[in-house]
Amino acid sequence: MSTPINQLQSELTTELDSILWYWSKFTMDTKNGGFIGQIDSNEIINIDAEKGSVLNARILWTFSSAFKITKNEEHKIIAKRAFDYILSHFYDTEFGGTFWSLHSDGTPKDTKNQIYAIAFVIYGMTEYYAVSKEEKALEVAIDLYKKIQEHSYDPINKGYLEAFTRDWKNITDLRLSDKDANEKKTMNTHLHIVEAYANLYKVWKDETLQKDIIEILQVIDTHFINEETGHLKLFFDENWIEKPDVISYGHDIEAAWLLLQCAEISEDATMIARYKIHAIQLTNSTKEGIDVDGGLWYELDPESNQLIAEKHWWPQAELMIGFFNTYQLTSDKAYLDIVLKNWDFVKTYILDTLNGEWYWGINADYSVIKKDKAGFWKCPYHNGRACIEIINRIKTIKNE
Repeated sequence: MSTPINQLQSELTTELDSILWYWSKFTMDTKNGGFIGQIDSNEIINIDAEKGSVLNARILWTFSSAFKITKNEEHKIIAKRAFDYILSHFYDTEFGGTFWSLHSDGTPKDTKNQIYAIAFVIYGMTEYYAVSKEEKALEVAIDLYKKIQEHSYDPINKGYLEAFTRDWKNITDLRLSDKDANEKKTMNTHLHIVEAYANLYKVWKDETLQKDIIEILQVIDTHFINEETGHLKLFFDENWIEKPDVISYGHDIEAAWLLLQCAEISEDATMIARYKIHAIQLTNSTKEGIDVDGGLWYELDPESNQLIAEKHWWPQAELMIGFFNTYQLTSDKAYLDIVLKNWDFVKTYILDTLNGEWYWGINADYSVIKKDKAGFWKCPYHNGRACIEIINRIKTIKNE
């Protein structure tokens, strides 16, 4: 007899295959090597688009991680393609670090060292190492970890600074994107540094790395989690003076499950206990952003109490993992019901059932947001990871 949880497992297994099929079929750059930099909302390939390090690192992670489930050798071959391309084009052998972006022909375009991007290369390299045992992948990941510690770590105030020039000098524009505040320490970068470090620790049991993971978790606990509201604080200067900004529902719920996972990997009992509490509080606060249709709104401006009334693809994916995680922590079926309703929302409005992959999102009137299907920020990572995480979590529940 099919139960809701069995049906969810089956549907997400099918959806994972669908996501991987789309990226396998449409994003191979047969002219320049690697992967296409952009496919627009009309499925038109822009062969001349710049290539982002974040996109390529996320492709590497997704196909490596998915291979553990699919056991499809084609997925491993695509992961190797991403590994080879990052190694030969994005990885900076002269100064250490990674280029932010390349021209379509693979030559460097923006050579800054954005710590967020380097963290994703570590995340991808370590996942690839886990399935391939390619020593070079682990070597690069360790090298990049040491570069972050050498140049980005703030030994006085703790935490990590955002960005540097190619040769690791200070840089004036620290932002990931135009919408971000130009501040030296951000929640988003710290979240993904600890994600990368934890993934590295899974394959490289280094005591110093373990201590670094625990310290980042302590920093996030101290500065980035607002225990009064249950939301995240997003932007700070180097002295931890906050620059108030929006409430990002997607980041709240992503942090809810991901930070607990990192704490569990660190094996620090104090941090595990702390982040179980945070996971439940962040999840409950995210409920504020869920619409009656089951979809998660993008952001809220707390000053004006105005919603950014869009529902993007990636917060839906993170909601599914985050609420499933809290269901596992509490055994409260209400959290599972939210997952199931959100997945119904995704199937109805976010999945492109004609062409494959997920739309960027929808507006308040349910019209599709006409942004990339694949691109600098539109990657197979959030939706692919939602499938991977929940498939694995359901398997765990069934084996208990």
